[in-house]
Amino acid sequence: MRAFQRLRSALLCALWLACGSAQAGSALSNFCDRQDKLSASEQDRLLRFAAVVRTELARTDGGAVLISRSGLDLSRFDIRYSHAALALRGADGAWAARQLYFACDEKRPRIFDQGIAGFALGTDDPALGYIAIVTLPPGAAQALELAARDKQRALHLLAGQYSANAYPWSLRYQNCNQWVIEMMASSWGELADGADLRARSQDWLREAGYAPEPVLIKSPLTMMAAYFVPLVHVNDHPAADRAARRLQVSLPSTLETFTRQRYPAAERVELCHNTREIVLHRGWTPLAAGCVAGPGDTVLALD
Repeated sequence: MRAFQRLRSALLCALWLACGSAQAGSALSNFCDRQDKLSASEQDRLLRFAAVVRTELARTDGGAVLISRSGLDLSRFDIRYSHAALALRGADGAWAARQLYFACDEKRPRIFDQGIAGFALGTDDPALGYIAIVTLPPGAAQALELAARDKQRALHLLAGQYSANAYPWSLRYQNCNQWVIEMMASSWGELADGADLRARSQDWLREAGYAPEPVLIKSPLTMMAAYFVPLVHVNDHPAADRAARRLQVSLPSTLETFTRQRYPAAERVELCHNTREIVLHRGWTPLAAGCVAGPGDTVLALD
């Protein structure tokens, strides 16, 4: 029984790089719709956190930024952020996150626009959450905004099948972060739209030096999840990577690293909350674990 429980625990955490899912109503719901209902105090905390995020976005001059959120607890993989999106400023000044989600009812990935409050609420831990915003130089921001608003382009970059740990150099699957980096590639590479846009975007990323850091999967049980969990696959990864349990996957951190390398003038702000306060930290160094303020950080009380 204990062995079964350990395996079940490994499988449940095996959506290790999951980006998120829309409303579930199928057999996948055990894996798609895992978020518990929030209490009134938890909702209030997250909505206040979202308000601070909106204020920070309002300070941005451009119309598009890279935004990332801590979703599932991936600390066992030393990963803070699981889900990246492109935040776009609307005509009324309001921001929304354009992103890939897995539509559970349809069993396929879709593109969704979500308000910043909803984006902040999509966390596994309402007591501790992080959001990172990367602002871009004007030319890069404008190009990315125009590309992201092109619905036909967005759909040409959307794969037909989802995998939470999709291999970045394959067209077979896609996760949310991979859709974002391919959108960035098609924009900054000035690639013409077309049915083969995904392939050309990946080619451009290779030439531009995009290099996702391999994720070390320490437990063989977690690797076995691909045989049981509908949203996790490894058959797109090279055999050598599978054998070494080192999987290349697009993560928010790899998107940020690539953006900084390509546009050194890009700026980053990280926001977090715990049960007591909200912390704003500017710069490329990470906030301390547990949302602990450092020198120069801005602290807003939640009490």
